[in-house]
Amino acid sequence: MSRPEAVPFAFTAETDSFRSNVTPPPRPRPTLSQIAGRTLIGLTAVAGLVGSLLFGMPALQSGPAAGPAQQSEAADGR
Repeated sequence: MSRPEAVPFAFTAETDSFRSNVTPPPRPRPTLSQIAGRTLIGLTAVAGLVGSLLFGMPALQSGPAAGPAQQSEAADGR
């Protein structure tokens, strides 16, 4: 079944050439406390990544453990 009336698609072509003459207001400059907060959040994220890397490195190393080997009393044979 076809529609008896034609569907005009000319309005979609007109939207590409439309330009608004209304300029948006300028973005407000961040205050000193906002800059300090963003900086602290960034430093906290970086410190967390560095700390997790430092604490995770011993678990990623292969080979014998650095500390003394622990034995259970059952392995002692007493």
